[in-house]
Amino acid sequence: MSGTDGSWRTVGVVAGWQTAASLCYYTIFAATGFLRESFHLTESLVGLFLTAAMLGYTVSLFPSGAAVDGFGEKRVMTVGLVALAVAAVGVTFAPSYPLLLVAGALLGAAYSTAMPGSNRGIVAGAPAGRANLAMGLKQVGVTAGSGAASLVVTGVAAVAAWRVGFWAIAALACVYAVGFAVVYRGKSGSGRFERPELGGLRANGPYVALVAAGLFLGAGVFSMLGYTVLYVEDVVGASAAVAGVVLAATQVTGSLGRVGAGTLADRLGGAHGAATVALAQTAVGAGLFVVLVGSGGSLLLTVAVFVGLGLSVHGSTGVFYSCLSDVVDDDDIGAATAGGQTALNTGGLLAPPTFGFVVESMGYDAAWAFVTALTAVAAVLLFVVRRRV
Repeated sequence: MSGTDGSWRTVGVVAGWQTAASLCYYTIFAATGFLRESFHLTESLVGLFLTAAMLGYTVSLFPSGAAVDGFGEKRVMTVGLVALAVAAVGVTFAPSYPLLLVAGALLGAAYSTAMPGSNRGIVAGAPAGRANLAMGLKQVGVTAGSGAASLVVTGVAAVAAWRVGFWAIAALACVYAVGFAVVYRGKSGSGRFERPELGGLRANGPYVALVAAGLFLGAGVFSMLGYTVLYVEDVVGASAAVAGVVLAATQVTGSLGRVGAGTLADRLGGAHGAATVALAQTAVGAGLFVVLVGSGGSLLLTVAVFVGLGLSVHGSTGVFYSCLSDVVDDDDIGAATAGGQTALNTGGLLAPPTFGFVVESMGYDAAWAFVTALTAVAAVLLFVVRRRV
């Protein structure tokens, strides 16, 4: 099967790969409560573990992007998915907190193959005129994988050890890797592993503004991922299973948001349409974070707010990548995606431990107010992008 035939089948295969990859990586976010208990961690040490995984992810992005541009996405994605499965199992066997940090970093490094590879596959294989919808569908793989990881890890933990959920997910990833290698042909690369040329990207004003917006958008996304479960447990007083369902709900609505946003952006057209939709979602997300600050621990209100945040904040990354792909040349997709994802991840590196520190010193309301401010900055930068494209 060709990766360049402009078919929905191609989009489906790539989206399936993204789901399997995210299923492996996001196990750690679903397991924060279990890791805190198993290793006797404070909230800030939980955030440091998430930062270690994000650091491994971030520092490996440009090498992964160069590999995708040089050797094509198929080989990189196949190897990357197997590596994710192995690393997920490695997390469960970490005998101490320092080695848990190492295992998390390796899991993140394996996940660095995801965005450069899958975005390149979508740009090459999306049906004409439906690139935003195709990117949104592919990005549903992230929220679907994260949501499924939350349900599997917390669900299995209710009847067996939480580690068993990790093992089951790793097995599924290996099965999909074999199928992906058989049915997906992909687009060939240059044949050379070269250092990405970033000079042209730095001179691209809309791209630079979009990357800057990604930094603050990532802070909101990863703060939600890292602390939704703990917030629902600690403030609302719900069980780990209920907290896992709330996290999964944000991923379900995030999936709906990505599909809806992609469809709307295709109708509006081009990078301007994608930037317009992303701006609207981010502005709504900032407003919902304000509501969360004053929610007072009500379960119903908390669930409603997180459902809305899934639609807005989590739902915005599909059009973020569509806009990014529209403002750069096709041959630079791998490097450009690495730059955008590095910005998102940098927000994810800095925000979770800061969030945890604010929780410990001033409480959750102050921490969500901090995220509100960061999301508002992202909205301002997306407004700049919209004006420039």
